Amino acid sequence: MTSGERRFSARLDDTLDDEYLCWYDVPIGPRYRHPDFVVLHPSRGFLVLEVKDWKPDTIAGLDRDRAVINTERGRVTEANPLRQARDYALEIVRLLQDDPALCHPAGDKRAGKLLMPWGFGVVLANITRNQFEQMALEHYLPPASVICRDEMTEGVDAEAFQTRLWDMFLMPFKCLLSLPQIERVRWHLFPQLRIQMQGDLLQAPAAAVAPVEIPDIIRVMDLQQEQLARSLGDGHRVIHGVAGSGKTMILGYRCVELARRQHKPVLVLCYNKTLASRLEHLMQGHGVQDRVAVRNFHEWCREQIRTYGLRSPPFQQSADAYAQMLVQSVIDGVESGAIPRGQYGAVLIDEGHDFAPEWLRLVAQMVDPETNSQLLLYDDAQTLYGNAARRKFSFASVGIQAQGRTTILRLNYRNTLEVLTLAKAFAEEVLAGRDADDDHVPVVVPESAGRRGPMPELWQARNIWAEADIIAARIQDAIANGANPNDFAVLCHSNRLAGLIATQLQKRGLTVLLASDQQRRAMFNGPPSVKVMTMHSSKGLEFDTVFIPGICELATREDDAERKRRQVRVLYVAMTRALRQLEISHHKENAIVEQVRGVVDSVSRRLAA
Repeated sequence: MTSGERRFSARLDDTLDDEYLCWYDVPIGPRYRHPDFVVLHPSRGFLVLEVKDWKPDTIAGLDRDRAVINTERGRVTEANPLRQARDYALEIVRLLQDDPALCHPAGDKRAGKLLMPWGFGVVLANITRNQFEQMALEHYLPPASVICRDEMTEGVDAEAFQTRLWDMFLMPFKCLLSLPQIERVRWHLFPQLRIQMQGDLLQAPAAAVAPVEIPDIIRVMDLQQEQLARSLGDGHRVIHGVAGSGKTMILGYRCVELARRQHKPVLVLCYNKTLASRLEHLMQGHGVQDRVAVRNFHEWCREQIRTYGLRSPPFQQSADAYAQMLVQSVIDGVESGAIPRGQYGAVLIDEGHDFAPEWLRLVAQMVDPETNSQLLLYDDAQTLYGNAARRKFSFASVGIQAQGRTTILRLNYRNTLEVLTLAKAFAEEVLAGRDADDDHVPVVVPESAGRRGPMPELWQARNIWAEADIIAARIQDAIANGANPNDFAVLCHSNRLAGLIATQLQKRGLTVLLASDQQRRAMFNGPPSVKVMTMHSSKGLEFDTVFIPGICELATREDDAERKRRQVRVLYVAMTRALRQLEISHHKENAIVEQVRGVVDSVSRRLAA
């Protein structure tokens, strides 16, 4: 901010109450225009303000369209700031007025017009009202559209200051925006905040067309997330977020921002191949795929070895042994100088809880020291790979210097209260609070954002084929009533079961995409389809309706406590993929089925009380 913008921002903070939303220098609309300030109030409408630090001797000339300014470089011509603010405001009006949900309804005398007032103005941070009048600026800057230096002092009366703001409105009238309408405004103004679901048509923001219905809270980044994403800054950052808290969406927004201002490419890493495919499509949707490389970790390692001509490790019968040798080859290549450090302007890691310490130490070296931009997102409760015990290292020990720059996201926006309550109750033992680690971050239990939906179901069939037939019939009924096949996922405990389920659904005439190794990259391409995958592959994804079949096949020995904890974790992850409806099925009884049944009954009684 300039000094004038800082002072004006402080006055907004001092004099406006919590109903106001204010944005400073953020990209507006598909053209990414940058007004200085946008102010929104539910009963006032929106206001666009341009702030100038001009002094009386700065202005050499002014007309309706242009200003001639004395600078250290000599005289330069700029747009008249009022004309500039007006153009920004008109662009916002055009964006919002295309949405029937934000216009007066048919039959109203203002039918088709925006249902909120709007205005624009200029802040002259270093010119007093007296100087303004002496310079005769009113010919090209109407006095009511200007706030001067002596009208934004530290002790300014709040009511007088607000009056100055609202005098800038062209045609004020009564309005009262609902919360969904405010969300709708944000949806249009900031396309980079949109949460795209698996069923959405991915397209560049410039071509994005919002649906007619008002999006609910899960469709647009909430204000806490937006503020966090916009204010992350450079350096090393860590976000510890519960399932469904919007970590991946914040990463996507951060990628877009970094890609637009970094000279070097941005690298996004995750463990899960399916999540890598989803993130890749998210980057394509924002048009930055040429500047952002999205890879799963081992794919990136293979790419490094190929690019720098190193010898690939020999094929091993054990996939784990081959993966370890692959990573070690890259580590050795970096140590010897064969693979360069600092290749990327920024590195972002999603689902970082699945990364081993040596992986994080390796990746930290890939960040250009000049930018030093690294973001790690994780949630220990969702650790699925390797030993599920609490990690035994600090971030600092692997080169991530994030002390004092760690943010905790506790609210779950993805799941309904019913789904989240069931998942939390089932996974209580792995969500149990533990002491903070060396980075002062405990395991965090998710809190519900309050969305409501149907109660999750547990049902039984004769055998696994009958389970598949019932799932197919329910999906077919929903599609016949207008649902999209992309809304449905079947999450299985093994690849074998996923293949069986996919075959049965296809026999019933459904279009199915089985998320095998060969198809993961194509998972979000092509025609709408029901997604069938393992629970492990579902990490980072979300679907309107999730089916989890065959949980009776998850039986474990009573003395294998660690394996049982891993199965609880994977079921917790699978349950929390459901946005609205969760259905769990089995074909025989065992301890896992009994545990889920007890939790379903308990949660049903509790929520019904």
